Amino acid sequence: MILLPGLLFVLWGELARCLEKDEGFEFHGDLRHIAVTNRMVYISTKERLYQLDHDLSLIRSVSQRGILTFAEIVDDVQFHRVSDADKWNATFSINVLLPLDESETLISCGATDNECGYCELLDLKNISNVLYREHILVGPPWSSSKSIAFLVDVKTHHASTESYILAAIQQFDQPAKKTSCLIGSDVVKLHNTNNKQNGGVFSPAGQHSTNSIESKGSVEFVDGFQVDFVIYLFSNLPSSGDKGNKVRLLWLEGKNNKMTTFSSLRGATLSVSGGGAGGRLVASSVIPGGPQVLWSGVFSMDGGPTNTELVLFDISLDLSLGSLVDPDFSVAKGTNKPQTPKILKPKMVLLRQNYLTAVLAVRHKAWMVFFIGTGDGQLIKLAVDKNYDTTCTRVLYRADDDRRVLPKLRLDRVDDKHVYIPFQNQVKRVPVSKCSTYTTVEECWSAQDPHCVWCSSIRRCTFEEECQGSEWLSIPDVSQQKMVSYKVVKDRTDQITLTIQTHVTASQDSLSNFACQFSSKLSSEFCRRESPPPQFPQCSCILTNGQIPAGGLNVTVRIRLGTTQLLEKLMLTNCNDIQGPPTYVLCHRCVEAGCDWSMGGCSWANQGAANDSVCQMMVSGMNFYSPEIISISPSIVSFYGRNHVVLSGRNLDGVTRVRLHADTTCNPQESPVWNNTGVNLTFHIPSADNKGVVKVCVLLPDGSCHGNAEITYQSSPSCTNIVPNSSWISGKRTITITGSHLEFVEGVLHSSAMQDVRSTRDNCYKNLIYDTPALDNVDIFQSGVFVRVANETLTCSTTITYYPDPEFTSFTSTRIGDDVRITIQKKADKLEIIPAELMVWGVQEGKQYPCIMEEKETSVETEFFICEIRMTPIAKFQQLKINYGNKTVTLNIKSFPLFALIPIVLLPIPCIVVLVVIVYRRKQKKLTAKIKKVMDDMELNIRNDIRQGFVDLQTEKADLMENVGAIPFLDYKHFASRIFFPEIESLMALCIKDIDQVQLDECCQGLSKLIQNKVFLTSMVHALEEQKSFTIKDKCVFASLLTVTLHNNLWYLTEVMEALLKDLMQQSSSSQPKLLLRRTESIVEKLLTNWMSICLYGFLRESVGQHLFLMVSALTQQTARGPVDCVTEKALYTLSEDWLLWQAQDYSSLKLKVLFAVGSNGEVSEPLEVNALSCDSIEQVKEKILSTFKSKFGFAYSTTLGNLCIEYEKNGSFVPLKEVDGSSEVIGEVTMLNTLKHYMVPDGATIKVLSTKTHPPLSPQGSLKDDENFSGKYFHLIDPDVDTDQRKNPEVKKFKLKEVHLTKLLSTKVAVHSFVENLFRSIWGMPKGRAPHAVKFFFDFLDTQADNMKIMDPDVLHIWKTNSLPLRFWVNIIKNPQFVFDMEKTPHLDGCLSVIAQAFMDSFSLSELQLGKHAPTNKLLYAKDIPKFKQEVRGYYKQIRDHPLITVPEFKEFLQESSEKHENKFNEAAALRELYRFVQKYFTEIVEKLDQNGTPSELTEQLHHVKKLFDGLKSCSWN
Repeated sequence: MILLPGLLFVLWGELARCLEKDEGFEFHGDLRHIAVTNRMVYISTKERLYQLDHDLSLIRSVSQRGILTFAEIVDDVQFHRVSDADKWNATFSINVLLPLDESETLISCGATDNECGYCELLDLKNISNVLYREHILVGPPWSSSKSIAFLVDVKTHHASTESYILAAIQQFDQPAKKTSCLIGSDVVKLHNTNNKQNGGVFSPAGQHSTNSIESKGSVEFVDGFQVDFVIYLFSNLPSSGDKGNKVRLLWLEGKNNKMTTFSSLRGATLSVSGGGAGGRLVASSVIPGGPQVLWSGVFSMDGGPTNTELVLFDISLDLSLGSLVDPDFSVAKGTNKPQTPKILKPKMVLLRQNYLTAVLAVRHKAWMVFFIGTGDGQLIKLAVDKNYDTTCTRVLYRADDDRRVLPKLRLDRVDDKHVYIPFQNQVKRVPVSKCSTYTTVEECWSAQDPHCVWCSSIRRCTFEEECQGSEWLSIPDVSQQKMVSYKVVKDRTDQITLTIQTHVTASQDSLSNFACQFSSKLSSEFCRRESPPPQFPQCSCILTNGQIPAGGLNVTVRIRLGTTQLLEKLMLTNCNDIQGPPTYVLCHRCVEAGCDWSMGGCSWANQGAANDSVCQMMVSGMNFYSPEIISISPSIVSFYGRNHVVLSGRNLDGVTRVRLHADTTCNPQESPVWNNTGVNLTFHIPSADNKGVVKVCVLLPDGSCHGNAEITYQSSPSCTNIVPNSSWISGKRTITITGSHLEFVEGVLHSSAMQDVRSTRDNCYKNLIYDTPALDNVDIFQSGVFVRVANETLTCSTTITYYPDPEFTSFTSTRIGDDVRITIQKKADKLEIIPAELMVWGVQEGKQYPCIMEEKETSVETEFFICEIRMTPIAKFQQLKINYGNKTVTLNIKSFPLFALIPIVLLPIPCIVVLVVIVYRRKQKKLTAKIKKVMDDMELNIRNDIRQGFVDLQTEKADLMENVGAIPFLDYKHFASRIFFPEIESLMALCIKDIDQVQLDECCQGLSKLIQNKVFLTSMVHALEEQKSFTIKDKCVFASLLTVTLHNNLWYLTEVMEALLKDLMQQSSSSQPKLLLRRTESIVEKLLTNWMSICLYGFLRESVGQHLFLMVSALTQQTARGPVDCVTEKALYTLSEDWLLWQAQDYSSLKLKVLFAVGSNGEVSEPLEVNALSCDSIEQVKEKILSTFKSKFGFAYSTTLGNLCIEYEKNGSFVPLKEVDGSSEVIGEVTMLNTLKHYMVPDGATIKVLSTKTHPPLSPQGSLKDDENFSGKYFHLIDPDVDTDQRKNPEVKKFKLKEVHLTKLLSTKVAVHSFVENLFRSIWGMPKGRAPHAVKFFFDFLDTQADNMKIMDPDVLHIWKTNSLPLRFWVNIIKNPQFVFDMEKTPHLDGCLSVIAQAFMDSFSLSELQLGKHAPTNKLLYAKDIPKFKQEVRGYYKQIRDHPLITVPEFKEFLQESSEKHENKFNEAAALRELYRFVQKYFTEIVEKLDQNGTPSELTEQLHHVKKLFDGLKSCSWN
C-alpha cells in the first residue's frame, strides 16, 4: 500500500541561528592580547591571530603554527609560519601586539617553542601579509599577563619625534630557567620601530650603554601609558614577608634619546590602606584630558579577588622632585644609598564592590565616566562629576555565568559609542549607554548618564549627535538628586516666596524659550504680578496669599524649555508646622517640603540650596524598640531573585516592607512582607540588574528603615550534564544534574509535564538531585529539562529520554551457606539501571525478607541483578518483589510439576487435528478460491485507485477560471461592523444605522467628554477588567463600542491603545512575555484588532482584496470538480483531511445542454453547456447551472435557487428531477437523495430550467435543507450506518481506503497554490516600497517597548509582531472572507481556509516542527513551502525595521484622513448608550478605581453628573 507520508513528507531546512542583541566574537583558545585601531580589532590566542572589523565581524585569521628549523648555532634557527593544512612542528606565541597606525603595520612579537624570540611586521589591512620577520626577543619569552608593552614617543634634540616599543617584563626572585637563547635581566627596555633608528627595527640598542632599567627583586607590571611625553609605569612588588604587596609608580620623561629617557627615572608608592603597602593593583586606566593627570586603579585590598575598590589618584609628575636613587629599580649599577620614594594618597574611593577586575576611563563633557569589569561577568558604568560625586551605577552587560572580564577593556574608536569586553574565549561589543531604553524626559534625566540627552524634536532619549533638532536637555555638570527642586522662603515682612530650581543642561534654542507657570486650585491668581521674571535655571513666585493653609497647599508648576514641558506637583507646607522629635523621618519631610533643617528643628528656608545630607547623620539614632535584623535565609541568590525568603530578627511587628539598595540612595527596591510573627517574616527577593552585594533594611509605616543586613546577587544556574540521562515511563527515577549555582534552583520541570514542578534535594553549587515525573505515553519520548529560579524558567542544555519500564522476566534462588543468592533476569534495555536503584524482597508465606543488592552482569539480550538474603532458613522463595522508582513488580517462580503434565495432555491432540484436517480440507479449497477472487478484485480496485490518484497528481493543472466578474466588496461600514461585532447582529445593525448626522443629547455628550479623558478611560478599563463577571465577550463588545465612539478621533484612540498595551506588557513581562497578544483576553487586544482593521482597510481593498477573492473562487471551483456530499458537505477535492470525502464511489463527468424557459408559451433559450457529475444531487445541479450562468453572462439569473425546478428530456418528453420522490432509495428510516445517476441522465443530455412562479409544478417541493432533521433523515454519498441487507437494491460496493484518497489533498493544493502564493505575497508585499503606515508605526512602538523593558531576546519581539498583525488581523480576514465580500461561507470552505490560515501562521513561526508519518496532513501539505515563506517573512520584518521612522504628525495626518473618509458611518449615540450599560453596572467599581489612581475629583464629579443625566431619561428605551 502506498502511504501518504511517502507522497507528502519533505525535510525542512534548519532555521538560521538568531544572533544576540549584543555583538560578540567567540574564538578557540584563551585570549592573550587585544589591540584596537581606528577601524580594526586584532586578537591573539595561543595558536591564532584574528583580524576583525570594528563591529567584530571576522575579516581573516591566520595560524600561528609553523616550521622551526633547528641548528647548532642559535642565530641560524629559522621559523616560518605555515597554513592550517600544512605540517608543523612549532607554535609562535604572541606576547606583544601593537598596531602602528602611521606605517600601517602591526607589530607582533613573542617566542617560539624553543623559547627564543621572534618578531614580525604585518600589514595592518591584511595580517596574512608578513612585511618583515626577525629572530629577536621583544618582551617576555613566555606568555605573561604580568608583563606589558606599549608605544611611546621620545622628543629628540631636533624637535622631531621617535616612536619606540616600551617592554616591561615580569621578574622573579628566582633566576629564570636556562634556555638556549639569551634572556637578559632588564625589566624595562625601549625597542626600535623602524630601520632608520640606531640598530634597526626591534633593536634595543642605543647610542649609549644605559638603555634599560633593572629591578632589585620580583616585579609584576600592570599598566603603562604616556601623557605629554611623560611615561607612567605601574607595578606590584610582591613580598613573601609581613610587609605585604607594594604598588609602585615610575615616571620617565621621553626626551632626547633612550639613555636620557631612562636616566629621568623617578618613582612613587601608591598607598590605599594608610601606609605604603597592603593593597594590590589589579587594573588601571588614565582619565584623559584635564589640567591634572588623574588615574583610576582597581585595588584588591587584601590581595584576593573579593575585597576590591576603584580608587582615584592624581599622578601628575612633580618636576621639583629631581632624580633619585630608587630602592626597587635602577638604571645603572652604583653604590649610592637608595632614597624613600614619595607616597601618593588617593583623592577618592569611587566604588567599593567585590570582584572588580577591569576599568576603562573616558571624559564626556564635564564628567568622568568609568567602565568597570567584574569577575562575575558584568560591565558597570559609573559617572563622576567635577566635585568627585558619583552617580548610581548602571549595568551595561551581564553574563549569565561567572565568566571573568579581563583587565583589557577597549573603546571602539570609530564612534566612541561601544566598549569591547574581553573574556577568556570571547570578546563582546557593548554600547556605552542605554539611552533608548528611557522613554520620558524624566527617565532620561534620572538615568544620570552623561552620554544621554532628551531630544525634543523626536521626543526620545538618545546621543546628542543623533538628535536631529537643535533642542535638547541633559543632566547638569554636577550630580543632582532631582531634576527640579524648590524651596519656600519667608522674609521679615511675612512674604512667602516659592523658588523653583531646574537642574538641567540645555541647548541654546531650549534656553531661549524658558518659562514657568504656577497654578493652584484654591486661587486663580496664585502668584503676585510683581514676581520676578523667570531666568534659567530659576523662576520665583511670590504668593498672593501670605499664608499657607494648615493642611498644606497643592501647587502645580509647568516649566517650558523650548518645546519640552516639565510638570512638577508640589505640596507646600507651613515650615513651622513640621514639628516633633528630631528623627530622620521628620528631617527628611522638612527638606522635602522645601524648608530648612537646623538646630534639630524645621524652619523656613534661607537663600541656600536645601540638602538632604543633613538628615543622613540622624539615621543611626535608633531607640531600643527599633526593629533589628539577625539573619536572612537564604542570603545568597541569583540575579533572578528568590521567592519565600525568611528574615529573622527582633521587634519586627510593625514592619510593612523590606528595602534592598546598593547604597543609601541608588536604585532601592521594596518588597511586601507576610507571615510576620514579630521575630520572623517572609518576603520575596526581587530580581536585580546587576550581581553583587546589596544592603537590606526593614521599613516601618513612618518611612524609617532599620537594620543592616546583606544579600548577595550571583549568576544564574546553568546545567551541563544529567546523570542518568534516561528515565522509565512510570517516573520517580533519581536524577543528578551537574552545573553551576544549582543551589539557587527551586524546582525542576520536564517539557512533557510543565505543570509538574519537581522539588529538589541535596542542592549544592555543582549538583542537585530530583525525581523524574511520570509520563502517560508508553512510546520512547525525549523530554527537555528546565529549572525554576524564582519566577524564571531556564532551559538545561541536555535532555532526558523516557523508555518503557524495565521488564523483569524471572529469578532463581541458590543456597550459599546461611545466605540465599537471588539472580534476577531482566530484558536488556537502554535504561542502564544500576543495582543501587532497585529494592528487592523475597516473599514466603506472606512474610518479606530484604535482599541486599550486590552486582550486575550484562549479556546481549539479558541483564542479571544479583542480591543476597542474609541468614535465612528458607532455601527457595516462591515470590519476589522488586521496587524501582514509584513502581513495585512481583515475580513468581516457575512451577515445574505443571510442565510435566503437559505432554500427557497434548498426546491426543495430533489425532484430533488429523481428523479435522481430512474433513475440513475439501471445504477449505472451495472457500479459498472464493476468498482469493474477492481479494484479487479488492486489490485490483485499490491499485486502480492509487494509480488514478498518482495520475491526477502528475497531470493536475491550475487551469481554474480567473474571470470571476466584478469583486463584490462590502462597503466600509459593513466591513468594519462585521469585524467589530462578528457574532452580535443586533449591535452590528444598531451601530451602522443609515443616518446622515447624529446629534448627541446632553447625557451622551457628557459620557463622550469623559471618554475623551485618557486618565478616566484607562482607569475605567482597568476597573472593568478586574471584575470576574466581566466576561471575554463583554471585553470584546466594550472594545468595539469604544472603537465606534472614538472613530472620529483615531489619534486619541491610538494613544489610549498604546497606554493600555504598555500596562498589559508590564503584566506579562514577568511571567510569559511570548504570550502577549496571542489571545483576546483583554479589552486592548480586541481594540488592537479593530484599530488594525480601520487602518489597513485601504491596503486590503487596493492590494490584497483581489487576490483573496481569486483564491476563494479557485477553492470553490476546484471543490466543484469532484463529488461533494450534500448532507455532510464533505468533498473529494479539499485541503482538509477532516472534510475529505473518501467514501465516494465511482462517478463520471457529464456535459449538460441547459435550456431556459422564456415566457409562458414554451419558448426556450439557446442551450448553455454546464459541467456536472453523475453523483450530483438535484440541488447541486441547480447550483452549478446558476453558477455557470453568472460566470458566462456576468450577472445572476433572475430566478433564485428556491424558485427553480429542472426537467430532463427523455424519449421526447421532459421528466421532472426532484431531490426526493417515490423512486428514492430508502435504507431503514433514511432516504437517499436522488442524483443524475439515479435518473440515468447520460452525457450530453438536455435539461430545461423552469421558474416555479411562471410554471408551477404538479407537486411542489421546497428545499429539503430547510428541514431541521435534514442530516438525520437523508443521506447522499456517504452510506448511513445500517445493515446492508436493508437496502432496497443491494449492490457490492468497492472497498475504500481513506489513505488512498489523501492524494486529492495534494491535487487541490497544486490547483490553488499559485492563488495562495499571490495572496501571501500581497500581504507581506511593499506597495511603492513602503509598508502600510499603521504597520510601521505599531512595529516601531513594539521595538521601543522591548528596549524599555530590557527584553534582549529577539524571538520575543518577533512573536509580538506576529501576534499583533498576522494573527490578530490577517488570519481573521483569510478565514472569514465574508467580512470583506458579499458572499456566504460554507463549512467545507471554512475547513479549507483554516488549512491555508495555518500555513500562513506557520510562515511566521520561529519554531521548527519535526514532521513524520503521524504528523497532521494540514502541516505536511505546505511543509515544503513554509521555509521559503519564512525567509520572505524575515525579509518583510527587516524591511519594516529598516524603513525610516514615521513621524507623529505624519501618522496623525494619515489617521485624520481615515476618519474623514468614513465620517458619519456609525451611530455614535447608540454606541455611547450601549457603553453606559457597562458604566451603570460597574459604577461603584469605576469610582473606586478612580480614587485609587488619585485622579482629579472633577472627573468623579463629572461621572456622577453623567449618571444623573442617564438616570433622568425616563423616556429612554434601552431595548
